[in-house]
Amino acid sequence: MTLKRTISDFRLSALAAGLLLCSAHSQAAGVLEEVIVTATLRAESLQDVPVSVNAVSGDKMMEAGISKVEDLQAYVPNLTMSETGIGTNIYIRGIGSGINPGFEQSVGMYFDGVSYGRAQLTRAPFLDLARVEVLRGPQNILFGKNSIAGALSLISARPSQEFEGLVSGTFEAETNERVLDFVVSGPLTDNIGGRLAIRKREIDGHIENLTLDRDEPQRDEQTIRAMFVWDATADLTAALKFEIGQFDVDGRQIEIINDQRSTSDTDAFNGRTYGQILDRTTIAPVPGVVLVDVDADSSVLNNYQDYKRSSNGDYSYNDTHNVTLNVDYVWGDHTFTFITGVLGYKTSELCDCDFTGASVFSVAAEEEYKQFSQEFRWVSPVGETFEFIAGAFFQHSELDFFDSIRVDSDILPQLLNAADIQEAGARGERPTGGDVTGGPFDNVTQTQVAGTPLAPLFQPLFDAGVLELGGLGDAGDEIVNLGTPRDFSSTTDLISGFVQATWNVTDLTRATLGLRYSYEEKEGSRSLNFSDITTGEIRAEGEIDTVVAKNFSAERHNLKGTRKGGKLAPSLNIQHDWSNDVMLYATASIGYKSGGYDARSNASPDANEIRPLQNVEEPTPIILVGSFEYDEEQATSLEAGAKTALLDGAAELNIAAFYTQYDDLQVSIFDGTLGFNVGNAGAATTMGIELDGRIALTENLMMTGALAFLDFEFTDFENGQCYQGQTPDYMVEGNPYCDYKGKTNQYVADYSGNMTFVYTTMVSKDLEFRGGADFVFTGAYNSSQNLDPSQEQDAHIKTNLRFSLADVTAGWEAALLVKNATDETTISYSNDTPLANSIFGAAGHYGFVEAPRTIALQATYRWY
Repeated sequence: MTLKRTISDFRLSALAAGLLLCSAHSQAAGVLEEVIVTATLRAESLQDVPVSVNAVSGDKMMEAGISKVEDLQAYVPNLTMSETGIGTNIYIRGIGSGINPGFEQSVGMYFDGVSYGRAQLTRAPFLDLARVEVLRGPQNILFGKNSIAGALSLISARPSQEFEGLVSGTFEAETNERVLDFVVSGPLTDNIGGRLAIRKREIDGHIENLTLDRDEPQRDEQTIRAMFVWDATADLTAALKFEIGQFDVDGRQIEIINDQRSTSDTDAFNGRTYGQILDRTTIAPVPGVVLVDVDADSSVLNNYQDYKRSSNGDYSYNDTHNVTLNVDYVWGDHTFTFITGVLGYKTSELCDCDFTGASVFSVAAEEEYKQFSQEFRWVSPVGETFEFIAGAFFQHSELDFFDSIRVDSDILPQLLNAADIQEAGARGERPTGGDVTGGPFDNVTQTQVAGTPLAPLFQPLFDAGVLELGGLGDAGDEIVNLGTPRDFSSTTDLISGFVQATWNVTDLTRATLGLRYSYEEKEGSRSLNFSDITTGEIRAEGEIDTVVAKNFSAERHNLKGTRKGGKLAPSLNIQHDWSNDVMLYATASIGYKSGGYDARSNASPDANEIRPLQNVEEPTPIILVGSFEYDEEQATSLEAGAKTALLDGAAELNIAAFYTQYDDLQVSIFDGTLGFNVGNAGAATTMGIELDGRIALTENLMMTGALAFLDFEFTDFENGQCYQGQTPDYMVEGNPYCDYKGKTNQYVADYSGNMTFVYTTMVSKDLEFRGGADFVFTGAYNSSQNLDPSQEQDAHIKTNLRFSLADVTAGWEAALLVKNATDETTISYSNDTPLANSIFGAAGHYGFVEAPRTIALQATYRWY
């Protein structure tokens, strides 16, 4: 496998060349300020850290309107985060966990040293941060065994030595976004400091919901944090943080982006799009028998990308809380740190998961998570021949998850009845061939049938003396008011010990060995049943099991499991100071991500025949193969890089080259209908080059930039999901699979990067002008997890601008913010429209559409 380095976009070439040439040849009068990070759990210069790290300051995030991880990805190449239909994806270097509440994240997120491993927490808004550090590549020694793709470290701003504060407001007219930030900080007593931060954000959204006549997604976010730092003695410091947050969303940035005509054998569907089928379908195949009369809101005909959606409404309501106690004790030259974290959240969601304004079905979900963690660290002094960081970690967590498909109208039952009659009962249980009452064709006479399209189907039955026919045209009746309550729970206890020891071989060369042993015990359970959503009663076994198996690929089940075991993760790093301005490093490591239990599969992993029937001929038995338990994955990684200073401290250029092999890669695969099956894909490799740098072009003009090349390849993945219309490579128990060997992964672009210019000058004694331009670019990538060729997002560049005037004496600032100035249309995530193809033969896709151009005003007042 070779690294793809061809860049066809001339504009990207110009930007990349500009970064390198300016770093090498520009004559700069300015000097760069040092950037301090804690990526190695010590406060160090970014240029001394032997890791591929991007650090974004809190000031930059406020200026650029970076309010959550999804916004941060624009400024960190090879980092991708997007919401999905029923989850959240976060990837680094092409690796992520996919959609499943049972997963721990491959990209670990740590907030003030406490693990935030749940995907839902990556949606939470940022508040008053000192900085965010993004560490790319496996970080299994200091950050824990599950950070197999990388780690995000969020650091809160701490109380200041002097009394200060700020109030800032932002308004954007097109989406009616309103943001208010308030911070007050300073000493409370001689040895206690306090800081209070509050953020309130409301927005109407950038998508028009034609069905409900409103803009979406409407967000209502509020976060409050109080932090107290107590300098108890000269050697003992304690920091206590309390934080509560609420982020509620009504509606979503989802729309149907394409809708193809049906190829179904059912006459009422063939040649019509899914939207047309839902908009108006009337079927009366026999005089006096109206089988289908569907008349949905005409907004369902909006089936192309235009920032407009058709939906009955959905929501996501989230409440979070955390308490963190950080105690540092200095004993001689050694530092002992104790970090205690209590974390929890509750989520209530309703997904209009057919993604249309017709009431086809919805999915209700609730999630509750509780976590307690305790970490102890022992950090030795620097400057000795041998240095070390050692510690122990314990975490207990409990997850309870519930969801249910809800068929709460007669649209889907009626359309399913239509398919059932056209296919001679194949959507449910086929006719028995005897006199059976029930169904829409009960007591149909030969005279009624004569001359209709159904005559060839019925005539043999009349000839045989069968005057009443059941099991034909009644499959949809079985799912009227259907609910599929599914309960999942998981309890995890994790204990680990780690040490990272550095041997200063000479004044110029250092060798660091890291080891982390982790032992984990995990219990999981999942049950699924069929109920009546109007009464809550469990439905008795019968034809409903056959209908749901055939059309929803779901079966009743009750599963439990227990896992336990430990893994040792090693790492070896070599650093060498080539000169005062160049540091070289190389790292080899092996990391692990723990196994667990699948929360969202609709079937058990056993190949059981669904409700075997007597006296009924089925062409093939109904067998579903789902999933429950999955194994740990392993990453073997090599990375080499250089951190350099140029032009007498006026410029920096850093480079990292990496190669990582993943074995037993954990994946969540959409089953093509409504469920997700978790398994271990086999193997994959990811390799590439990452560059970042900055240069003070003059005393007034600063340029920063980052560029990444990425090549990802599945080397063993036979059980991949086929896209709509793709011919399967394998059939296992009647289930189709496509071999992904040699293919890339979702979100992988051959290149991505950004470039920022900031110009600052005094226009008068106290008045400062500051102008900034961000250019964020990416190559083409596929936004769908099944790698459907039709879902490739084109290469593009987004431009963000900020212009401000500030009175440095009075403390006020006024700014104009323009995001996506060139109005690029981008899809962050897409997938197959549920049920459209599997039931109606109409292939289509829905997509998460990012915001178009927005223009905002921002006013800030600071006091000291």
